[in-house]
Amino acid sequence: MYRKSLGEKTFDGSIIVLLILTSLVMIFPFYYMLVISFSSYDDYLRDGVVLWPKRWVLDAYQAIFDSKPFIRSIGSTVFVTVVGSLVDLIMTSSMAYALSRDIPGRKFFNLMVVFTFLFSGGMIPTYLIIKATGLIDTYWALIIPGCISAFNLIIIRQFFRSIPSELNDAALIDGASELKIFVSIVLPLSKPALAAFSLFYAVGHWNTFFDAILYLNDSTKWTLQVVLRQLVVMGDVSNTLHQSAEAQMAKNANPTPPETIGMAAVLVATAPILLLYPFLQKHFAKGVMLGSIKG
Repeated sequence: MYRKSLGEKTFDGSIIVLLILTSLVMIFPFYYMLVISFSSYDDYLRDGVVLWPKRWVLDAYQAIFDSKPFIRSIGSTVFVTVVGSLVDLIMTSSMAYALSRDIPGRKFFNLMVVFTFLFSGGMIPTYLIIKATGLIDTYWALIIPGCISAFNLIIIRQFFRSIPSELNDAALIDGASELKIFVSIVLPLSKPALAAFSLFYAVGHWNTFFDAILYLNDSTKWTLQVVLRQLVVMGDVSNTLHQSAEAQMAKNANPTPPETIGMAAVLVATAPILLLYPFLQKHFAKGVMLGSIKG
């Protein structure tokens, strides 16, 4: 039986301690936000930074969930995330499958995909195109322009190329069309890769902020991240949630501090992705690794 030397044990112990400290450093901000979001008005003003609230209250969460603009922003973000991720997967996987096959001009199209890694149209030309196509103030402005990621497309293409060609040849002999092969054979075998990149796309759409600032002039269509900016960065709680100071005072002699509302809103915005990741983690790791096997 192999026994570790003192130096190896010391090294392993140092790595464990380092990982624990790193984990604590990463977890503490979330813990701090959780504690502040549940702190009462008096405790927050009197104690400032606290590690454990003396009284657990739901005033901050009640304030944001009673706000129609906040609820509406969640609905907008869910729509953009679900529809956008679906469109992204359909467009990316379709183009990736075409480029994985021996079609005329494949090298040229592959070169054009790689070209976008080095050069892009820029913010102003992109805005002018979106405006000319009538997508301003619509959710499609957040979905269509980035529906195909060049990086994701290349990885998925490599994944498709790793699927044995004998399966496609057998299906062609049986009279199946390319669309039938793609839907019935390729996609079912690509679930790990599709799950991995659906998470990539979903996180990207859920965190959409700058594009929403550029293309959504109507505040009723703002996504969750834009509302968070108004709450946390700008500190504009009353106007963002459409709650007047007088209404808050009438409801509660001690109005909820903007800081606790901001912390609660950040946690609500972060929780869905944190809860989604564990269910896709297995497919996530497998899909990314399989997509990089064959060059």
